[in-house]
Amino acid sequence: MNNILTIILILLIIYIMYPKIIIKFNKNVKNVSGKEALKLIRENKDLIVLDVRNKGEYQTGHINASKLIPVNELSSRISELEKFRGKPILVHCASGGRSPKAVNVLLKNKFGPIYHMNHGLSGFNGRLKK
Repeated sequence: MNNILTIILILLIIYIMYPKIIIKFNKNVKNVSGKEALKLIRENKDLIVLDVRNKGEYQTGHINASKLIPVNELSSRISELEKFRGKPILVHCASGGRSPKAVNVLLKNKFGPIYHMNHGLSGFNGRLKK
């Protein structure tokens, strides 16, 4: 019985960590800090900032000119990003928990290069727009 519970626990941990593991080892994704993200935004005019939080979170403050597509809607709304294919995309959420799932959706749909803000807006130093 203990072996079965151990196996189930291990599988559950793998399932939870899978999105983060995939982006860590993918050459089309670069994890960046909030400071590095701010530098990317300032220096790269083609950069698309994709905010995958919900609408309420977005309204409390967001990166100027960011595009809001909540992570749970991204798969069904991926066509909205088609015009940005081939352009660099910076993906973030509030703290880095949801954005790896969004990065995986983008990878499955052959978008890139992708920058993932590790700690989301909680680690971002720039000004937010309300």
